[in-house]
Amino acid sequence: MIERKENDMKKIIEIKDVDVVFKRTTEKITSLKEYFINSLKQKIKKETFVALKNINIEINSGEVVGILGLNGAGKSTLLKVISGIIKPTKGKVVLSGSMAPLIELGAGFDIELTGKENIFLNGSLLGLSRKELEEKMESIVEFSELGEFIDVPLKNYSSGMYARLGFSIATIYNPDILIIDEVLSVGDFRFQEKSFNKIKEMISSGTTVLFVSHDIDKIKMLCEKVIWLEKGEIIKIGGAEQICDTYFTT
Repeated sequence: MIERKENDMKKIIEIKDVDVVFKRTTEKITSLKEYFINSLKQKIKKETFVALKNINIEINSGEVVGILGLNGAGKSTLLKVISGIIKPTKGKVVLSGSMAPLIELGAGFDIELTGKENIFLNGSLLGLSRKELEEKMESIVEFSELGEFIDVPLKNYSSGMYARLGFSIATIYNPDILIIDEVLSVGDFRFQEKSFNKIKEMISSGTTVLFVSHDIDKIKMLCEKVIWLEKGEIIKIGGAEQICDTYFTT
């Protein structure tokens, strides 16, 4: 168990009666031109898809929460709702504190800009000033281990390099809430372990973490609570050991 800084256990994330409903086409569209023509003629048939249904979650400051579920269970959608990327169809999300979401590779980046230029761009989206980023620049570049590639446009980066840069920016200023959705599954094993150790440091200092991973062992090691999602609904919320063991044997 990771030792953590004592906190007043105040509520930092509240998700109340949240539904997310998408509309998706039921027909095969072969081109963008065909899509627009059919849209104008109102010929595109759509069906309703419920991505999240009746989600109610409370997370206290300093808690480390894992989210489990098969592909399509709603894990990424839930994190995007919490991050404000997706607006819920019904219900509300209330946050207290700064947040750094690591949800999609390349989110908040411009591939035409260099790594260094993207530090300023992405950092500003996280609420950091240019002065703060200039002061942290050396530390960000050092942690990312990108070396001279920091002055190369991102369109030449591999997925692992994207992950290095995104993680290094998001964790440099110790946000109140850190959200991680499988982005650390890409790249080399050594940097994954380095990032994992950084997350443990942040947990020890009191950062609230939401962690999506298919690595059950890491969820057990990091998390005290786990949310099990299936087909957009919460199946169970409970202790990490119990939920992980039940999930793994189901």
